[in-house]
Amino acid sequence: MSSELFKKEILPLRHQLLRVSLKMLDDSEDAEDAVQEVLLKLWSKRDALITCDNPAAFATTVTKNHCLDKLKLKKETETIDNLYAVSARDNPHLQLERKNTEQTLKHIIGTLPQLQQLIITMKDIEEYEVDEIAEITGTSTEAVRVNLSRARKKVREEYIKLTQR
Repeated sequence: MSSELFKKEILPLRHQLLRVSLKMLDDSEDAEDAVQEVLLKLWSKRDALITCDNPAAFATTVTKNHCLDKLKLKKETETIDNLYAVSARDNPHLQLERKNTEQTLKHIIGTLPQLQQLIITMKDIEEYEVDEIAEITGTSTEAVRVNLSRARKKVREEYIKLTQR
């Protein structure tokens, strides 16, 4: 991929990538750093981008994975004191329950087909609109709605199964 094509196709995605990283990292400086690192990574792999059917989806996936790596690293480096610090105003039991529910839902979402994982994450967690998801994934808006409906139904069914044991 030439530098002109990279500037035309990848650099305009910067705002979208920043939005994804900001949602995931919850810190504007970390999100900016992540986007810069992703753009550098994409630039170094620009020859592989030529064969990519949907560069926007690829860039979004690279950003998401990069942010997940940053979150894992951050989590590993937190001290035990910080990890278990409980706000005085929050009920520890409710915090534990929320955390368990979140982990269960993440696990269930992880068992979905790849496209459904991506769509439910983009819609329900990253708050993308259906038409944006369709554009990024290279599918129709109807296909996004169908996959989202199926994913939510499966998550709901699996969550009920797991919690009624």
